[in-house]
Amino acid sequence: MAKLKRPYRILIIILGIILMVLVLSILGQWIFDRTYRFPAQINYGVTFSPQFAQDLGLDWQDTYLKTLDEVKVKRLRLPTYWNVLEKEPDSLDYSEIDWMLSEAQKRGAQVILVVGVRQPRWPECHIPSWARQLSVKERQQQILELINQVVSRYQNHPSIVAYQVENEPLFRFFGEGCDDPDVNFLTSEVELVRELTDKPIIVTASGELELWGTHMRLSDIFGTTLYRKVYNPITHFTSYPIFPYMYNLKSSLTSSIFAPQNQKTIIAELQAEPWSPVNDLMNMPLTQQMSVFSLDKFQENINYAKKTGFDSAYLWGVEWWYWMREAGHPQYLDYAKTLF
Repeated sequence: MAKLKRPYRILIIILGIILMVLVLSILGQWIFDRTYRFPAQINYGVTFSPQFAQDLGLDWQDTYLKTLDEVKVKRLRLPTYWNVLEKEPDSLDYSEIDWMLSEAQKRGAQVILVVGVRQPRWPECHIPSWARQLSVKERQQQILELINQVVSRYQNHPSIVAYQVENEPLFRFFGEGCDDPDVNFLTSEVELVRELTDKPIIVTASGELELWGTHMRLSDIFGTTLYRKVYNPITHFTSYPIFPYMYNLKSSLTSSIFAPQNQKTIIAELQAEPWSPVNDLMNMPLTQQMSVFSLDKFQENINYAKKTGFDSAYLWGVEWWYWMREAGHPQYLDYAKTLF
C-alpha cells in the first residue's frame, strides 16, 4: 500500500489530536459530574447599571425597584461610575449610589460595590472629560483619591458585603478609552481598599481569555466572567469550546499554585442577554437579538453555570429583560423570576 503524502499524514495527526482532546474533555466532564460535591443551590444575583437602563430608554429607578420587588433579587453588584460621581473636579455627587444602597438595605439585599475607573458596562472605563486631560500618573492619583472617598463613605454600610476593585482590570482587548493595564497600579488600589475596610475584596477577569494568577493573588474572592455566545469580527457569532468543569479546574489549579489564601471563585458575570457586535443593543435589530439569545439559550446558560460547581452567579442582563418586556417579549423576565 502506498504511503500517504506528508501533508495528509500531518492532517490525520492533527485530527487525531483534536479527537483525543475532545474525548478526554468529555470524559473529564463525566468524571466531574459524578465526583464533584456540587452546592445544594446557586445563589443568583444581578449586575445593575443605571446608565445602561437609561441607554435602553428605561426609567432606571423604576427598573431598579422592580428588580428588587418583582424579581426579588437579594444580591446586587453595583457600579460607582467616576463620570457620574465626579462630573467636575473635587465635586462628588453620591445621590445615585446613596439611593440604590438605601433601597437595597430596606429589602435586606446584599451588595458588591465596584470601585475604580473600569466598571461594568460599555465603555468599561467611565472617565469624566476633565480627567481625560490629565497624564496617566495624574489620573491614577485621582482614581486612588476617588476610591479613598467612596470606600470611606460606605465602609460601614450594612448592605455592602464586598468591594470589587476595577472590572477585568488587566484585560487589554476590550474597552474604550482605557489606559494600558497596570499591575502595579491595581496592586496599589487593592492595598488602599484593604487599609480602609476589612470586607472581602473581589478582582475579576475574563473566564475565557485570561489567566487568573494575578487576579486571585490580589483578591479574597475571585470573579470570573462566563459568556457562551459572543461576537468577533473574524468568526462572527460563536460559542467558546469550553466544558463547564474547566472553569472549576482552572480555578482550583490557579488558586493552589498562585493564591492559596483565596477564599472562593464566583461567576461575576453570567451572560443573560445577547452580545451586540456594535456594543449597543439599541442598534441591534430585535429579531437578531432574539435569534442570538433565545429563551432556550438563556436556560442553557443557567444549566451550564450549574455544571461549573460554583455556588454564586451574578446575571448580566436584568435591564435588557425589562426592555424586552416593554417590547412585548416578557419570557426572559418571567424565566429570570424563577431563579430568585
